[in-house]
Amino acid sequence: MKLLTKAQFEKLKANGLAQDKVKGTNAELDLVPVVKLFNPYGAGTWLLTEILPENDAWAFGLADLGCQCVELGTIDLDELAALRHPIGFAMIERDRHWEPTAPISAYAAASREANRIVDRLPQPA
Repeated sequence: MKLLTKAQFEKLKANGLAQDKVKGTNAELDLVPVVKLFNPYGAGTWLLTEILPENDAWAFGLADLGCQCVELGTIDLDELAALRHPIGFAMIERDRHWEPTAPISAYAAASREANRIVDRLPQPA
C-alpha cells in the first residue's frame, strides 16, 4: 500500500503552500490533519497536515514514536516508506478508515495530555 493516495498528496501539498505564505506570522494556519499513518506491528503513529513546499519527501504533523513523547515536527516520508518488516512488506500503513474531526492543535493538546497520539477526539455534546 502506498503511504498516501494522490488526493491526500495533493491536499497535503496545497496545505503546505498555504501555510508557507503565512509561516512565522500570527496568521499561521491550524490545519486539519489529512492522513493518519501507523505501524501495525509496533510503535509509531503520525497525523500529517502538510507537505513542505521545498521538498515533497518531508511532511509536517504530529508524531508519536512510542516513547511517551508526542511532538509536532517534520517527518521524512521516504524514511517511513522504506521501513520494512523482516519478511519484506511495508511496516507503515495508512489508516483508510480514519476521519479527522478537528485541527492539529486539538489533537496535539489531547495527545500531550495522554502521552500518546489520541486520534479520536470526543465530540461536543
